[in-house]
Order: sequence, then structure tokens, then C-alpha cells
Amino acid sequence: MADDQAGRARSSIDFKSAQLPVVAVMVKSTDTARLTAELAERLNDAPDFFDNDPVLLDLSAVQHEESAIDFPALVAALRRHHARPVAVRGGSEAQMQAAHEQGLIAAPEAAPARPATAPAPEPEPAAQPEPDAVALPLPGPGAIVVDKPLRSGQQVYARGADVVVLAMVSFGAEVIADGNVHVYAPLRGRAIAGARGDTSARIFTTCLEAQLVSIAGIYRTTETELPETVRGKAAQVRLDGEKLLIDPL
Repeated sequence: MADDQAGRARSSIDFKSAQLPVVAVMVKSTDTARLTAELAERLNDAPDFFDNDPVLLDLSAVQHEESAIDFPALVAALRRHHARPVAVRGGSEAQMQAAHEQGLIAAPEAAPARPATAPAPEPEPAAQPEPDAVALPLPGPGAIVVDKPLRSGQQVYARGADVVVLAMVSFGAEVIADGNVHVYAPLRGRAIAGARGDTSARIFTTCLEAQLVSIAGIYRTTETELPETVRGKAAQVRLDGEKLLIDPL
């Protein structure tokens, strides 16, 4: 009898913290027609870019605009492209209220891309590289390290840090980091650096064959063929303004 009562008293639900990867969409205009048209244009060559991914709308670039954003139209446009808007941040009080009325929750402001650390002692002066040389930085503190191959459908997300993958990222797999993405093996799937808007983030790989590369929302797919100088070779991906650059290493 006691065991039976204990079984009925046992909880059927529990609560735990969880972390989910979210794609940040930087809204840079309040003209919803323009936003909708650009979404269609940019995603025409990558219809599977959003694979029912949760999306955060970042309004920091338009928070001082007086014209209102048509959130119902914007949310509907994103859903047509298989995105799932769930949150918003960075907007004015009126913008946040309008977004809230469409079911979007307020998200906290972006945290620094890497945890802060105490300054290191000044090193001895080192020889400066030539102007065209490319330096490969070490992963930042707290980097997530993955030492097994990522198969199609698998995903890794490094929140507030870099991610280092020591094995192949297969076509259909996805690596996401708020900081840099390092892949010391063939990169054939999707690599997304600066997922929370860090435009200084970069992607490094010893073999670039990526299905998609993206930094702070600026992306390039295999629809645009990679140059011979970087295809299948060691390369880095970085941003110059709003232009995505791919350089050999």
C-alpha cells in the first residue's frame, strides 16, 4: 500500500533550464514591403536556410525610427520561409509593445561574444606579419570542443563562446557559435559564426566545402561557387562591412 501511494505521489512533470540555438535576424528598416522583398530575394537560392529555426528579431538598428513596423506582415513573411519568430530585442518601447501583441517575447540584450578575462602580462614585441598575411587566432576562453564527426541533421551551438570541431562536419550538419567557428577538418555542412550579431566573428577551416557559411546574419550558400583558391582548402570567412569575404589561409 505504501509503495502504491508513493507511486501516485511521484511528480509527473519537472522543470529544468535549457539552451536552444536561435537565429538572430537584424532588422534594418521599418519598411515591411522592403523587408519582405529582400527576404524573398536572399532566400531564393537557399530555401532551406531556415529549417523551422526559432528566430529572434533584433530591432537595435531601427529603435529610433518613428514609422511603425508591420509585425503581422513581417512575422508572416518569416513563417513563409520556414522561420519561427519567437522573440524580439533592442526596440523602442512602442516597437516592443507592438511585437509583444504578436506573441513575441522580450529577449535580453546580447551578451559579449566571449567571457571577460583578466588582462594578460604584456608579451615581448613580436615581428609584425606582412600586410597581406592572415593570422589564425586561438579559440577564445570557454570554447566548446567537439571531437566526433557531425552527421547530417546534427547541430552544435556554442553560446557566448567559440566552437572547435576536430572532425568532419557532414553535409546537412550545422555548427553555430556566438563567437568564432573553428573546423580542423572538412567543413561540408552549415557554419554560422556571430550568431548573436558579433560582426567580428570568423569561420576557420582546414578544408572549405561548406553548404552555407554565415556571420552575423550575412550568409553565402553553395549556389555561389567557391573560388579555386579556397574550395577544398584551408580558408577563413570574415565580414568587411556587410560583405562576406573568404580568404585562403
